[in-house]
Amino acid sequence: MADHNESAPSVDVVDPAGTSVGTVDLPTEWFDGDVSVAAMHQVVTAQLAAARQGTHKTKTRGEVAGGGAKPWRQKGTGRARQGSTRSPQWVGGGVAHGRTPSDWSVRVNKKLKRVALRSALTDRARNGCVSVVRGLVYDVPRTKDAVATLEALGLTGRVLVVLADADDATLRSFRNLPEVHTLVVDQLNTHDVLVSDTVVFDEAALGLIGTGQRASAQEVAQ
Repeated sequence: MADHNESAPSVDVVDPAGTSVGTVDLPTEWFDGDVSVAAMHQVVTAQLAAARQGTHKTKTRGEVAGGGAKPWRQKGTGRARQGSTRSPQWVGGGVAHGRTPSDWSVRVNKKLKRVALRSALTDRARNGCVSVVRGLVYDVPRTKDAVATLEALGLTGRVLVVLADADDATLRSFRNLPEVHTLVVDQLNTHDVLVSDTVVFDEAALGLIGTGQRASAQEVAQ
């Protein structure tokens, strides 16, 4: 692991039009730590496992309807003996050793989740893949405005937009863009950070990382 810097990393702050409006120091707790590949791997693997529905189900011969009568008598027909038409070898029969509902979730403690998220954010910051926008809120939902913001920032590829609050107009503005994933700061997670080429933070969201909270409507307006 590389030693982290003593000074807080800083990035330029721009408005939705791409105009620079100042700079901001990224929270060192989340953007200036040691990068643990092992922690990120373990947390992302657990996230992907938890996302599996596990609702797959096949019926055994005891669960398939019908087949109560013996197809033919035991001896004298020249055919192999059969006890039921719902045996696995019959069309319409049950499935031998089939799949049953499963819970794939893996328990990961909060400390490891924080280490993984800090590692992912630190990696993105050190590679210049973190942008901060002041007032990333739209009055009405319009995809055209979201596209204009991304173009003004010069962003391409997969973009993760982190908002301070669940503003409906802003969420719907980015919703139709296939390469953009939008979430509220209390939903920020390691997997979404790592699969994105650039992470864009609304300035109001920076101070809420890891608190499990989101900004109020009044805080967003300010």
